[in-house]
Amino acid sequence: MTVIIGHRGARNLWAENSLTGFRNVLELGVKAVELDLHLSDSGELLVIHDATLDRTTDRRGPVRALSADERRTVRLKGPEGLVDDRIPVLEEVLGVLAPHQDVLVHVEIKHDGNGRPYPGLVERAADMLRRYEVADRAWLTCFDMTVLEACRRYAPEIRRLLSVNADWAQRTGGMEAFLTKAKPLVDIIAVHHELMDVEWSRIVAAHPRERLCVWTVNDEERLRHWLGTEIGYVTSDSPDLALGLQAA
Repeated sequence: MTVIIGHRGARNLWAENSLTGFRNVLELGVKAVELDLHLSDSGELLVIHDATLDRTTDRRGPVRALSADERRTVRLKGPEGLVDDRIPVLEEVLGVLAPHQDVLVHVEIKHDGNGRPYPGLVERAADMLRRYEVADRAWLTCFDMTVLEACRRYAPEIRRLLSVNADWAQRTGGMEAFLTKAKPLVDIIAVHHELMDVEWSRIVAAHPRERLCVWTVNDEERLRHWLGTEIGYVTSDSPDLALGLQAA
């Protein structure tokens, strides 16, 4: 059965990458949760999507510049405005997710504000997954193959997922070249839904569908379509809708 992945918790329902969102999405019954990871200059593993605070919080500026004390005062924005949640660190999120032993944990390794990998982030993330004893049900994910190569070197036991959209496919010489390079490196290839629509035949011919993920699918028609393909994973901002359709 297709696994529904709660994207950034469930960003259409609660503040993305918030402890409230992660707690609540587990109550929905999802079997996989995705989160995003940056590294602050003070050494904290920050669970937030963007390299800046502007879109998802009540502050502005680079995420990496936050001190630990400052982070605890930053409020997150939810679908209906500001909430009481603060930016969590990875330890806090794993404290929520780890006890749910049937839930997969997808940790996306982000770039900094200049589009460069954070030195040491892969190693810190892998060590934290090991510490919380979730390495055997975790995926380290990224758009950048060089980051996933670093994941393979440092933590070969942790599975890897490579994300791609049209822009990233073009950077690697087109979809066929991308698939050739990706296949020996990763366990799962996650494809943006628009690119998956266009390249489905090529992709499914090159990679087993049970090891494919489509993201981010939020409307009922497209969710029905992808759930009907027996694809391995569907990432959604509205996992409640996806789970309801799957159960119908």
